[in-house]
Amino acid sequence: MASLTSYCYKIILLILSSFFISYTSSSSSATHTTRIANDRFTKIFAFGDSYTDTGNTKSDTGPSGFMQVSKPPYGMTHFHHPTNRYTDGRLVIDFVTEELSLPYLPPYLDPKADKFHGVNFAVGGATAITNSFFVRNNLTLDRTPQSILTELAWFKKYFKSRGCQGTKSPECKALMTESLFWIGEIGANDFVYNLAATIPHNIIQKLAIDSITLFLKELLDMGAKYIVVQGIPTTGCLPLALTLSAPDDRDDIGCVASVNNQTYHHNSLLQVRLKYLRKRYPHAIISYADFWNAYSKIMKNTRNYGFLEPFRTCCGTGGPPYNFDPLATCGSQTASKPCSHPARYINWDGIHLTEAMYKRVADLLLHGGYTNPPFDFLLSSRRREG
Repeated sequence: MASLTSYCYKIILLILSSFFISYTSSSSSATHTTRIANDRFTKIFAFGDSYTDTGNTKSDTGPSGFMQVSKPPYGMTHFHHPTNRYTDGRLVIDFVTEELSLPYLPPYLDPKADKFHGVNFAVGGATAITNSFFVRNNLTLDRTPQSILTELAWFKKYFKSRGCQGTKSPECKALMTESLFWIGEIGANDFVYNLAATIPHNIIQKLAIDSITLFLKELLDMGAKYIVVQGIPTTGCLPLALTLSAPDDRDDIGCVASVNNQTYHHNSLLQVRLKYLRKRYPHAIISYADFWNAYSKIMKNTRNYGFLEPFRTCCGTGGPPYNFDPLATCGSQTASKPCSHPARYINWDGIHLTEAMYKRVADLLLHGGYTNPPFDFLLSSRRREG
């Protein structure tokens, strides 16, 4: 990204900071096809940014780059109406709940939601590093101050609201040891805020990984036993990154090489920390969900996965090659008509993905061997001890 102009940096800071923001309506009561017995997991607690968020950030409180999420064509594919998710349908976490025959997770900030089967604490625009760091260094234009540690504080508040001060009671212990903790990708926004700054990328990486490690240690110390941690996806494949990067900055799958290299290195460091945590907490199963390589596999075999448009935005404007204008995003007056077949597209609005892509990624994570240890191992372990 070093070759981007100052103008492009401002656009990225304004819009890509919403890279992970979504909001859902009261669709949590949806009925799902039964695939796995409910006795394995009856609760899921999710964390992360907008690739996982199901409603903690609304369009009028999040980053200002996308202000039309509550209007069509968002939500057109599955729900057939806007649900305030930044996609045409469901997210990876939605497919996880379906896999476990559980309702879609309600957002923590919805006081009226039924939270019996779990809660989603993920926030669109959230960072790994605390927001105060970015404020001190004048790096953020974002209106979303939450970080992964904010989400941890919310979870602790929820935990106490269930009458739990610790895990001495069987009910409180079960809340930690019998639930699935799904940690969606977190850390991409940290890099976004630093795009036009002089802080070395390795410093941002270290601080982000340290914060994620602290977050996980806190959960593990509270008794969490089954944890899935997603890596960051290949963000260099997004139309926004492709639009604003130098044409010669490309990798073997046609994405922005410098951006993908950065996220790959972040994921490598994250996996080293997870290995350390597995040794320190041998009672827990900590599975790494490899979003980066799952995305890359699809990009290398797009037609085999049903995608005809690997780079072009389904809901956007501007025409070929990316159909994306950062100043006229999906739902705006000039970008209100989406493509006719979103399932043929990987990219929904230039920053977020289509439901079809999320489903393919979820399939690879849950069944395709892109979690380590495999998701089936985690489920079988839960069944043996359940």
